[in-house]
Amino acid sequence: MKKTTNLLLVILAVILASCGGTSRTVPVTGRKQTVYSDNATFLSQSLTEYQGYVKKAKLSTNATNTAMVKRVGQRLANAVETYLTNNGYADEVKNYNWEFNLVQENQVNAFCMPGGKIVVYEGLLPVTQTETALAIVLGHEIAHAVAYHSSEQYQNEIKKQTIGQIGGAVLSAAGMGANTANTVAQLYGLGSQMATLKYSRGHETEADHIGLIFAAMAGYDPNEAITFWQRMAQSNSGSTPTWLSTHPSDAQRIANIKKVLPEALRYYNQSTGTTTTKKAGTTKKNAKTPKTSGTFHVK
Repeated sequence: MKKTTNLLLVILAVILASCGGTSRTVPVTGRKQTVYSDNATFLSQSLTEYQGYVKKAKLSTNATNTAMVKRVGQRLANAVETYLTNNGYADEVKNYNWEFNLVQENQVNAFCMPGGKIVVYEGLLPVTQTETALAIVLGHEIAHAVAYHSSEQYQNEIKKQTIGQIGGAVLSAAGMGANTANTVAQLYGLGSQMATLKYSRGHETEADHIGLIFAAMAGYDPNEAITFWQRMAQSNSGSTPTWLSTHPSDAQRIANIKKVLPEALRYYNQSTGTTTTKKAGTTKKNAKTPKTSGTFHVK
């Protein structure tokens, strides 16, 4: 029985190794990650899903707001591609075919598909109020794509499903009774779910970080992120405990952004020719012209 169990554990290790994915370093943060190895197929499937969504969605009839979303989005995309090209990710630029759409939906939300397909709901605009705040949101969504968060989550799900599929065989081979095996399986399922929740919060926090940098690179004042998320907090009718949410609480999010703000302001100064005063979170412009297509090398 012990030999059988050991053999199954070896098989598990081999299977997990075979679906190990591809190692990658996340731009800006430098975090090491493992993503789905077949990126071309992943992007193709994502594009198909996006095209299906757009066919069913009702695009906004507000020409002014639609133009604003596209204008701000493309300005961010240009800055992001410049950064990627100059910091060792030039081969990834071809993976993005940017598209920015505004749809008739009252939800306060936006989303990004891998490959750079971004949708903004009309319900978000009364909260963003300004182009700079919109840039903060779009920077966050672009960050999800550039950080390969969907691919990383997909790879994580592959591993989790693989463990679940052969976990029962390992428990049975170990001589556990049915009740004990079910209890262990349930505990494993709960643990996996909680791990996924925490992992998603990590992605959201990382997207806030990277997105703030991207907005700053494009010449948008990162200080606006604080006031925007304060408005978001006021618009939320209820809240979920942070440890049970896939997103950080508004208060935690603002606290995290404040930590990243000095870094973002350095990029903002470079892109717009501004200087930061001694008072935290304030900037003073000089006579320089904004450089939205600057080099943006890692500092």
